[in-house]
Amino acid sequence: MIRTPVCALLGVRHPIVLGGMAGATSAPLVAAVSQAGGLGTLGIGSTPADRIPTLVEAIREATAQPFGLNLLLFNASDAAIDATLAARPPVLSAAWARADQDLAALFDRAHTAGCVVTYMAGTVPEARRARDAGADVIVAQGTEGGGHVGWMATMAVLPMVVDAVGPTPVMAAGGIADGRGLAAALALGAQGILMGTRFLATRESPIHPNFKQAILDSDGHDTLLTEIPDVARGSVWPGAMARCRRNAFIERWAGREWELRMRRTEALAALQEASAAGDVDNASLLIGQDAGLIHDIPSVAELVECVVSTAEALLTTSLPSLVVPDWPSDRLSGAGD
Repeated sequence: MIRTPVCALLGVRHPIVLGGMAGATSAPLVAAVSQAGGLGTLGIGSTPADRIPTLVEAIREATAQPFGLNLLLFNASDAAIDATLAARPPVLSAAWARADQDLAALFDRAHTAGCVVTYMAGTVPEARRARDAGADVIVAQGTEGGGHVGWMATMAVLPMVVDAVGPTPVMAAGGIADGRGLAAALALGAQGILMGTRFLATRESPIHPNFKQAILDSDGHDTLLTEIPDVARGSVWPGAMARCRRNAFIERWAGREWELRMRRTEALAALQEASAAGDVDNASLLIGQDAGLIHDIPSVAELVECVVSTAEALLTTSLPSLVVPDWPSDRLSGAGD
């Protein structure tokens, strides 16, 4: 078993977290991840405040294990924040704050409510800001991930954040879909991983079966960074672009964002209809480049076990076998030939 300090902090067996994807997570998926030994996180960025207690109750009925609630701070209402903290989730997961938001005040309230606070950041300054405000865990997110991301890849931003915020623990996100990603993240200084796209392609995932198949069909090269989904929805994320699958919806509006803004009501209605129908060509599919690593739809428990066992094998067998004693200097110089 892989145990890092963040496991004890979050109260989990495995250093694996479900990304809090608003609209793509559900109480059953969250509970399944927590039951499997990871940390399930429910994305409530688009959830009405009065619905939050019901969803939390459903999670608690399904599992006694820790879970998190994820707030998108730039558009979180006071009512949603109040309802979230009143529910006293074991973990408050936060991300995408506006520059003028008081993170320290929010994190103090969360700690008073008994929450461990995690904060996702895609840059070193934002990671330091959250650390200084009292975040217990920083999630360093690379641009390879699906949904809203920054511009720097995980391979670079992760060790930069680790160096910048230590000894605050860091978890890695963006482009991670298997045990190789977990082992690599640990090697770069992280204490665990957060996965989004990989958990979407599980049996417990609430997304349409057609969207799960689209993940399997993806080679990872068919994603791009764009503002088109946000323009259609009339939302502006602070410093983020959306990584999504390139499809007819994206191609229809690429280079015509000005027209999309004028026809937003019509475009949004069509987008919502396509999403409900599982229309992979005309819906907005927020998936990461790691879709190219995903080839099956296992249960959550099977996925977590596979990720952990693969990483353990790499860390205990494959990688140590590459470290060999130094050769004698005469062998290196060719002396005695």
